Amino acid sequence: MATRMLPEIGQWYTHRDKGQMFQVVAFDPDEGSVEIQDFDGDVDELDLDTWYEMPLEAAEAPEDWTGPVDDVEPDDLGYASGTEMNARDWRGPLDEFPAQIQEAVEADDSDDESPATTH
Repeated sequence: MATRMLPEIGQWYTHRDKGQMFQVVAFDPDEGSVEIQDFDGDVDELDLDTWYEMPLEAAEAPEDWTGPVDDVEPDDLGYASGTEMNARDWRGPLDEFPAQIQEAVEADDSDDESPATTH
């Protein structure tokens, strides 16, 4: 099924047949060309006829949108400081579950062991 959506610069799309996501990075309606960039950074140019023949749907940007972008520094992403983790964070033991949760799990397990009744 073809689409009649106009390409929108900055919008992510999913190619329904292939399951590939890409973003429109340039659109020239006078030339009839659309430049797309997939998540890996590959850029391709399509003509509008090809665009309209593609089975597309608008998509949300991927959670990690930095895939196609080279040389992105963590500071450039705007993440709050103090959220970075390092190797020391992974060496410690896991935190224990709170007692309330453990008691509820134990209670559920004991319910499963009740004898079955026969009629």
